[in-house]
Amino acid sequence: MKRYSMFAVAREAARYHSGWGRAWRSPAPKTKYDVVIVGAGGHGLATAYYLGKNFGITNVAIIEKGWLGGGNTGRNTTIIRSNYLQDPSAALYEKARSLYEGLSQDLNYNVMFSPRGLMMLAQTEHELRGYQRTVHANRLQGIDTDMISPAEVKRLCPIMNIEGPRYPVLGALYQARGGTARHDAVAWGYARACSDMGMDIIQNCEVTAVRQSNGRVRGIETTLGRIDCDKLGVVVAGHSGVVAEMAGFRLPLESVALQALVSEPIKPCIDVVVMANTVHGYLSQSDKGELVIGGGTDGYINYAQRGSFQHIEETVRALVETFPMISRLKMLRQWAGIVDVTGDRSPILSKTPLEGCYFNCGWGTGGFKAIPGSGWGFAELMATGASPLTAAFGMDRFREGRFIDESVAAGVAH
Repeated sequence: MKRYSMFAVAREAARYHSGWGRAWRSPAPKTKYDVVIVGAGGHGLATAYYLGKNFGITNVAIIEKGWLGGGNTGRNTTIIRSNYLQDPSAALYEKARSLYEGLSQDLNYNVMFSPRGLMMLAQTEHELRGYQRTVHANRLQGIDTDMISPAEVKRLCPIMNIEGPRYPVLGALYQARGGTARHDAVAWGYARACSDMGMDIIQNCEVTAVRQSNGRVRGIETTLGRIDCDKLGVVVAGHSGVVAEMAGFRLPLESVALQALVSEPIKPCIDVVVMANTVHGYLSQSDKGELVIGGGTDGYINYAQRGSFQHIEETVRALVETFPMISRLKMLRQWAGIVDVTGDRSPILSKTPLEGCYFNCGWGTGGFKAIPGSGWGFAELMATGASPLTAAFGMDRFREGRFIDESVAAGVAH
């Protein structure tokens, strides 16, 4: 792999960029791998990367039915934070946030991590008390968050109307080291590093069956033929239930569409991420000047990856009171991803009833922010059979009633 640097850019500029090679290989699949990861999104690629980096497991294939990063990784709003209430959640998301800070250097690929700060607006007395509780929990967890006043909110985001007649801003839960990253770059950076370790990234290869015998996984059937493996990791977001059915069991989750939109590009006007959970909306500005706008999930189970006029109306109507300026903007584009939501709004990183088969799913609206931590913990689980980061997120918690209730922290699309 050619290392990226200012000197490499200058050298290639002098020869009209004729020396750049492909960022990752696209080989034909082998008949057998030690590990097969189904799903070449951020979580699947991160899992493969940390299998190689942390455990030396490089005979790995990452299988993707479409194109790399073309699922939820390319259909999200890129928010990164770790200010969750429950201890297991906070540990997992803080691991991810801390890894994001050094990810560009680790991968030798600019993921455009921007720790611009993130605030969650308290617009009711109940919400204010809830965020004050979260601040105390975060301090015990070693996570740096603060409650800030309405005046401080206005200072950080001058375009905001904090005196809205229905939902005035009473304060905000602020994480100064939260922010955003470039979703495509995260996937591409991990893919490049995986390919450099000798792993095979196989695109346009759909899984049609999970092969098993005597209660153990033996491999998969795909549109490109049969692939044998010793261990199988499934990281396919909204299609997790479909692949689980192939493996012979059911998952306690449902899939819904999560929509978002961006405005036309404008001059810089907001350099912090703002979430307004009371009205189900959030806002940030991309490096290209677009306002990235999102809200809640659709109210019914579906696999649609397109937007709707209803969502535009609901989300923008909710935000116009707090951000009056957006009423004058035009929408540039709109999209949707398919998110898999569990009953307690927390993910599943777990062994399954099929020996050698592991599932990473149920991230709901919080998948992108967790990518490095998810990959780190899931790789450890697959390599060693256990991980402190994933111990609380097993499938058996639903049978035993050990819920990790993050419905407040993760119940809105962020």
